[in-house]
Amino acid sequence: MAEDLRPFGDPGSEDFRVGVYPFYLLNRAVSRYNVVIEAELRGIGLDIPSWRVLMILAEVEPQPIAQVAKSAVINISTMMRIVERMQKAGLIATVPSASDGRVTELVLTPLGKEKIVAARRVTAPFYHRLIKGFSASDFNRLLDLLNRLHDNLE
Repeated sequence: MAEDLRPFGDPGSEDFRVGVYPFYLLNRAVSRYNVVIEAELRGIGLDIPSWRVLMILAEVEPQPIAQVAKSAVINISTMMRIVERMQKAGLIATVPSASDGRVTELVLTPLGKEKIVAARRVTAPFYHRLIKGFSASDFNRLLDLLNRLHDNLE
C-alpha cells in the first residue's frame, strides 16, 4: 500500500512539503511547458495567449468573447486586450451574435486558420514528448484526476 502523502501537501501542516503540493506540481509543469513551446510559437509570430485563443476557436467558431476567455482561463479585461491585438494582426475578427446582438463573437480569419495549422505543427512534437511513456490508461487517469481537482474547486 502506498504511503499517504496527502498530509504533506497540506499548506496548513507543519509537515508541509512543496514537492507533494499538487498545485505547485501543476504550476511547475505548465510553466515548463510554456517555456518550451513559447520559442516555437514566437518563431511563427504567435504568443501563448494568442495560441490558446486560436486553439479554442479552431474547435468551435464563432464563440462569444466571454466564453473564449473562460475556456482560455484568461480574465475578461486581459482577453479584450488580446482580442484587440489579434484583430490588428489579422488573426481573428469580431462579429455580432446571430442570437443576441448584444454579444460579440470571435471567428478565425484566413490568416488565423493558417497560423493554427502552423501552431499545431510546431507544438505537436512537444505534446508527443510530454505523453511519452504514458499508456492510454495512464493518460485517461491523468485527465480524470485533473478534472476532479478542477471540479473540487468549483
